[in-house]
Amino acid sequence: MEKGVVAQKAPYKVEVEAGKAYFWCACGRSKNQPFCDGSHEVTDLRPIRWKAEESGTKWFCGCKQTDDRPFCDGSHKAL
Repeated sequence: MEKGVVAQKAPYKVEVEAGKAYFWCACGRSKNQPFCDGSHEVTDLRPIRWKAEESGTKWFCGCKQTDDRPFCDGSHKAL
């Protein structure tokens, strides 16, 4: 699986809303991290759609190296 460029070496803490869909930036180029702004068009990567089942805090991957897309799995610790 192709991985994006590192946007930051830490996860993004996001308050999500139940029922809302989020589009996580997989390429690392978005200026709207951790979410997609369309910057992936110059890559083969596409955003990952995730829909919140309940409201609360989620930790979205910032390094784009996670195997648990779109969430942080600690991969940034090895960078």
